[in-house]
Amino acid sequence: MKEKILIVDDEQTVREIMKDALDDDRYEVFLAEGAHDAISIAKKEDIACAFLDLKLFGTNGIELCRELRSIRPLSILYAMTGWSGLFEIEECREAGFDDYFPKPLQVETIYKAVEEALEKRGRWKSIRTAF
Repeated sequence: MKEKILIVDDEQTVREIMKDALDDDRYEVFLAEGAHDAISIAKKEDIACAFLDLKLFGTNGIELCRELRSIRPLSILYAMTGWSGLFEIEECREAGFDDYFPKPLQVETIYKAVEEALEKRGRWKSIRTAF
């Protein structure tokens, strides 16, 4: 079974680059331009890991993180931004992000983040089923 990854960014190029980097036999990659699409996907799919741009049209990644965290509490959520001066790291942690990456993300960084997310989520899910 493929692990499901969500990429949320208002820039089509960023979404496509990340999808191309991750699209293989291990992952099923979902793309969303904004919060509405991301929430719709998260309600239907068991998203293991998500990369959320902090600067989105109509909402921001902080608000979206809070919403996704309530829908999928075991998903690993990563913030990414090219505008690091606009958002404080503390605010990202408070919203429920698991980590924070400045853009542009290197392909190696994306791979490593996904691997770490899947490992962490696996531990959380095994603990959850043990009780």
